[in-house]
Amino acid sequence: MPLSATVVGAVLGLSVQLHSNALRKLPLMRHPWEHVLAIGIGAVFGNQLVKWEAKVEEDLDKLLEKAKAANERRYIGSDE
Repeated sequence: MPLSATVVGAVLGLSVQLHSNALRKLPLMRHPWEHVLAIGIGAVFGNQLVKWEAKVEEDLDKLLEKAKAANERRYIGSDE
């Protein structure tokens, strides 16, 4: 998954830079270093997005476990 996130992020960064140049009616490869920078930023963004998604899922699981435990204490524990 991280490799595909890196590739998707890099392609996204490149496409943003190409689209920006196309909208301004500039040559698409006007400053090649900007494209390299956009690819790098896009790759980092893709990787961070995957890490953030995993952390959110982990935090959600913890919150659901806490809520389940609280509900069990509240409703099931009161009958005893």
